[in-house]
This record gives sequence, structure tokens and C-alpha cells, in this order.
Amino acid sequence: MPPPIVPCLWFDHEAEEAARFYTSVFPDGKMRAISRYPDAGQENHGRKAGSVMTVEFELNGQTFTALNGGPQFRFTEAVSLQVPCATQEEIDHYWEKLGAGGDPDAQQCGWLKDRFGLSWQIFPARIMEMLNGPDGAGRTRAFQAMCEMKKMDLAALERAFRGE
Repeated sequence: MPPPIVPCLWFDHEAEEAARFYTSVFPDGKMRAISRYPDAGQENHGRKAGSVMTVEFELNGQTFTALNGGPQFRFTEAVSLQVPCATQEEIDHYWEKLGAGGDPDAQQCGWLKDRFGLSWQIFPARIMEMLNGPDGAGRTRAFQAMCEMKKMDLAALERAFRGE
């Protein structure tokens, strides 16, 4: 079986802090391994020997690598991590925890940007059924309601879908 795809998240120097934060937000989050920069190659990486290079961690069964690569690259909204939620309580939990200290201007339709600049989509899994189902009028109403939200409201989306 081929190895899974493992997203690598590039940080300046916050890889361990971010990994610890993310694993605290997700109930089954796990810190896996921390590797450190060696003495060798400092002319390339410019990092102090022994400082954190990568952190391997897991969220909802998905492995991630966080890399302290330097300030050259920043996250953009072009890539986001999706968190489909079964209940409003889950939506509220992830929205509040991941959004704390993030960019409040970057919140729309379930998207938020966390304090590290990483974009997340926190949404009810049920919205995909609403937006892809055979009820065209319901799809339109649910989509319109979603576009007017920052944090998703599952009950309001359900009411809009039903035309209430």
C-alpha cells in the first residue's frame, strides 16, 4: 500500500507551538515526533543546532508535519483545512478554539483564519447534502443562507433549506 499523503505546514519558528495548539483543539489529537536541526547545513537552513525543525502530529487520524522553515513563505486562503461537523456543538467548539487570536476579517461562510495564519473551513457535514441534493430551491436557499453567515448555524441552514 502506498504511503498516505502528509500535508507539510510551513511556519517561521512556531511549528511546535502550532502542533501543540492543534492537538489540544481536536479530541484525538496526538503529538508524534519532534526532529531538531543538526550542526550540519547551517549555511543552508540558518537555524541554531538543536532547535525544532519538524513536528509530526495527528488530527482526526490525519498525519501532518509542521516545519520551522523560516519567514520566506506564509499561509494563504488558497489552501484550507476542512472540518466537517455533525452537530452545532462541534461547529461552536472548533470555531471558537481555532478562531481565537486569528483574523476576524477573514471569517465568512465557515472559513476562519487561526492565529498562525492557517485557514480552516468549519462546517456542518449536512451542508454537502443540502448543496448537492435534488431539491434545487432548497439548494439555492441553503447556499444563500450560508453566504450570509460567518460561523455556520446548522439549524438556520436546515430552516432555509426547508423554506421556513
